[in-house]
Amino acid sequence: MNQDQLKQLVGEAARDEVLKLAAGQIIGVGTGSTVNYFIDALAPHVDHFAGTVSSSNATTERLLKHGFSVLDPNSVSSLPAYVDGADEIDADGNMIKGGGGALTREKIIASMAKQFICICDTSKQVPTLGKFALPVEIIPLAQGVVARKLEKLGGVVTLRLAKNTRLDLEQTPSQPFVTDNGGWILDIAGLVITDPLLLESQINQIAGVISVGLFAQEKASILLVSGTSGVSRITF
Repeated sequence: MNQDQLKQLVGEAARDEVLKLAAGQIIGVGTGSTVNYFIDALAPHVDHFAGTVSSSNATTERLLKHGFSVLDPNSVSSLPAYVDGADEIDADGNMIKGGGGALTREKIIASMAKQFICICDTSKQVPTLGKFALPVEIIPLAQGVVARKLEKLGGVVTLRLAKNTRLDLEQTPSQPFVTDNGGWILDIAGLVITDPLLLESQINQIAGVISVGLFAQEKASILLVSGTSGVSRITF
């Protein structure tokens, strides 16, 4: 099975998982290529749900295209489930997220949910977090001061850049990647994260940080993970 087939398989498993919920509820939907397969698989069952809460502009567009109602998170008090992927997940359900740049909104929606259903393939399972660079969303004017503090953690800090899409800009240095919130992202490579909850708290306390892509406080409740033998369901 190739990567896309694994993503489709686990997306369909997530569809089956949320269809166990009573009809007429609102669910949270994450961001990324694996989540896109989940949205597409869920589309024929749009009438089962009263609405959705989305973690990014891209997800909102895809949900609306399929006929889902997308609600303002401020109008929703809680969610029975939030479905999203992970860039890395450890054996305790702690995750690194934010490769797509939606970490802050993902964390907000996850905090509203009674259960976090993580969907990924086996390549995302790791014994210790940190091989995937840890994203930190920041206020742009704080780039220098935050970067200097993050460097003390022992990793290599780089500013995430947007990719040029226009041919006439191929030789021009990229501008900073800008999140849906207007923030920038610093990526920390080379960390070995043995205490995700502590590191999440430490980084969140740095002035200028909007959010860090460590999901330890809002870790996974259920992991649906696809491999060559099918999809496994793990609870934390």
